[in-house]
Amino acid sequence: MLRRGLAAAFAAFCATLAGTAAAQTNIPSPTLDAIRARGTLNCGIHTGVAGFASPDSRGVWQGLDVDLCRGLAAVIFNDVSKVRFVPLSASTRFTALGSGEIDVLFRTSTQTMLRDTTLGLRHVTTYFYDGHGFMVRANAGVNRVREMAGATICLIAGSTNEQVTADYFRSINVPFQPVVFERTDQAAAALAAGRCDSFGTDASQLAGTRASMPNPRDWTILPERFSKEPYGAYVRRGDDNWFDIVRWYTTAIIEAEEQGITRANAEEMRRTSVNPNTRRLLGVTPELGQSLKLDPLWAYNAIRAIGNYGELYERTMGENTPVALPRGPNNLHNNGGLLYALPMR
Repeated sequence: MLRRGLAAAFAAFCATLAGTAAAQTNIPSPTLDAIRARGTLNCGIHTGVAGFASPDSRGVWQGLDVDLCRGLAAVIFNDVSKVRFVPLSASTRFTALGSGEIDVLFRTSTQTMLRDTTLGLRHVTTYFYDGHGFMVRANAGVNRVREMAGATICLIAGSTNEQVTADYFRSINVPFQPVVFERTDQAAAALAAGRCDSFGTDASQLAGTRASMPNPRDWTILPERFSKEPYGAYVRRGDDNWFDIVRWYTTAIIEAEEQGITRANAEEMRRTSVNPNTRRLLGVTPELGQSLKLDPLWAYNAIRAIGNYGELYERTMGENTPVALPRGPNNLHNNGGLLYALPMR
């Protein structure tokens, strides 16, 4: 009788867990519902920095963050045109997300503990690894940041770079003069005009700024790095399904590169692959999409739209672009980098 009683209690416990899991699975996503009703994804991006987000000669936004927005639109609508880009400064980006002006922020935004715990927002999976650096004129005779005593340094308001710069110069007891701007293009113009001796921000953004200068060879990015700057998308707290969609979409783009799935071969691999991981990712078996309340082809549609992470990187800031930034830490883990797709099963 005791055994039967324990078995009955265990069965009831399992049923309760199953019911709880089913209830959680069926919790609606206010953000996803609003996007579908609106017919457009509102995506926050940079106001303009080459490689991540900048308009081309036709006024069309291009860059890594921009294409991540387009890929997310493909996940939801299978249509990369159903996205509205909202350019935001560093000081307004989190307010815009918190107020509901945008649905997701893909904007060179470092993931930090205080941002994650105090803003009512959640950072998602890291998609880019960077570090704070400084750019100076090539003929300035400066080889190390320590040599910039008394220098005037351009910085961006509301960025982690303000604090990183102040902390470093304080730590070595060297004075400097900050000149703070709202936007990167303003800081770049001040640097070019001689109002600043240096520009301090993340190295990838320095590379993008240098590429936009009339004579890029006139500028040198010093080799030292003074912080860890892992970029991730941000979403509002309280919508777990939307967090999961953005998280696993970002992971899927990295996973596609790990598996060798590209824009060109995704259709063939979907038809012919016998690899269970590939079949799950490309929607041959539907469980991944079902878990996110999405079409089974959600990841396939994104990969067909923007490619895998490697394709995306090389197209927007790789060595054959004006930014010409080697992948370094943004390579796959098995190629000496830090990118690592979580298991999608």
